[in-house]
Amino acid sequence: MEVSVLQSLIMIMVVMIMSASAQIPTTLDGPFKPVTRKFDPSLRLGSDDLPMNHPRLKKNVTSNFPEQIALALSSPNSMWVSWITGDAQIGKNVTPLDPSTVASEVWYGDKSGKYSKKRTGVSMIYSQLYPFEGLLNYTSGIIHHVKIDGLEPGLTYYYKCGDSSIGAMSDERFFETLPLPSPNTYPRRIAVVGDLGLTANTTTTIDHLIKNDPSLVLMVGDLSYANQYVTTGGKGAPCFSCAFPDAPIRETYQPRWDGWGRFMEPLISRVPMMVVEGNHEIEPQADGVTFESYLKRFAVPSNESGSNSNFYYSVDAGGVHFIMLGAYIDYNRTGAQYSWLQKDLSQLDRSVTPWLVAAWHSPWYNSYSSHYQEFECMRLEMEELLYHYRVDIVFSGHVHAYERMNRVYNYSLEPCGPVYITIGDGGNIEKVDVDHADEPGKCPSPGDNIPEFGGVCHTNFSSGPAKGRFCWDKQPEWSAYRESSFGHGILAVVNSTYALWTWHRNQDIYKANSTGDQIYIVRQPELCSVSTQQHSQTRPSAATGFGVRVSSSCVLIYLIAFTWLHLL
Repeated sequence: MEVSVLQSLIMIMVVMIMSASAQIPTTLDGPFKPVTRKFDPSLRLGSDDLPMNHPRLKKNVTSNFPEQIALALSSPNSMWVSWITGDAQIGKNVTPLDPSTVASEVWYGDKSGKYSKKRTGVSMIYSQLYPFEGLLNYTSGIIHHVKIDGLEPGLTYYYKCGDSSIGAMSDERFFETLPLPSPNTYPRRIAVVGDLGLTANTTTTIDHLIKNDPSLVLMVGDLSYANQYVTTGGKGAPCFSCAFPDAPIRETYQPRWDGWGRFMEPLISRVPMMVVEGNHEIEPQADGVTFESYLKRFAVPSNESGSNSNFYYSVDAGGVHFIMLGAYIDYNRTGAQYSWLQKDLSQLDRSVTPWLVAAWHSPWYNSYSSHYQEFECMRLEMEELLYHYRVDIVFSGHVHAYERMNRVYNYSLEPCGPVYITIGDGGNIEKVDVDHADEPGKCPSPGDNIPEFGGVCHTNFSSGPAKGRFCWDKQPEWSAYRESSFGHGILAVVNSTYALWTWHRNQDIYKANSTGDQIYIVRQPELCSVSTQQHSQTRPSAATGFGVRVSSSCVLIYLIAFTWLHLL
């Protein structure tokens, strides 16, 4: 019996047990009547940043030994290993370290303590410079990136990283490789989180996420919130411009990045994390340089996927093709990112990787007041292409709350449109968003929510229940469920057509089998083939749904039959 089939069977049995007590809906039951769960007043809107001397943020190795060790997927049989050595400096006068003084090596093998392979890589540093009175400059430790290859699927590998010539190697770490691209094998659980930061809420989010034992992490932008700190090392601020109105530039306290790397290391040194940039990664310097920490600290499969840009790329994990897009660089149809995306999608074989999942930081569909219609320009440029190639799920952050949409395209309910999910509720210091644009007095003006990159395309709706208005006067029909709470999500792909999505709220961390939102996302490749050029012109009602209604018991029978057919 193949391991993948056994895992699938176990998952089906779990589904059966869960469904015995509670019916889990599927997207076939949709579109759903919009539901809002208000913010629980017994909870806090936010929490303070962790101090730099917090045990999970402190440096615990000596100068040349590796720290902030992290993994990222490179290809189905290779992995990036990244780490930092040396001491970062912050002050008026800083002297960059020499990357050539410490080697970049990874020793690895499939038996603990026995490393049959060795690979070397590249090293670099970066600086964040502020030539303003009272602001401090920063130069990083030495950042190392090594690609290890020849990996077999579904195996546990053990590794050490560092410089063996000076005896500065890390302790042994391990990771499990993901399955090869195939319609029958999938990552065990995919964690999705955004807008994380480094607060007390962040610790709950990550502790809860680790408890859910993912095999892959998607980080949809706004990672460390280093730019919510004054560079002299003060306390983090929920509103930077309010706290520092006289700052000559949107400064950033770069040691927070080092603290964030240490905080995340216990998770991402054994589970690969795929990142995409958010607005808090822009971090402008006086000479116009941006994104230095993001570009230098994280390895992504940009060359491997043909994008040659750390801002956007794609990668396969089992039967899922992930597309990570950049919202803060050129996304116009005449630009390099769009051209690459078009090529990547056109080459995709859905018989090998049936699931197509996209992620970027700023949501296109959002009914909260915060960031409402902020990235309409990006939607207008790219939505048609993603719809044509039948993207199944889209994850975004930016809005510090949770929202799951009905299948939608161009603001109309559409059975072949993606399921858009906003998951920007990781716990950062800017607090949870609670206001909805459809509530009285909460509709932003068209002059609000100006994006930090790109144009402004705010517009009134031209059709539908909100025709002629900038905001709806009730929860939009495309918004299926929304709730203001911190948390994270887990995507468990069952097979080529069914995936279980679960949103876990932080307040439920110690409650058994408690979820904030849960649904089976169902692909319908026969109805929604890529060759279908025109989307449906008939907008289905909530009563009739998108397709044939299927009971939960039928779903279970189908899943069990699918599994046993693969056992024969």
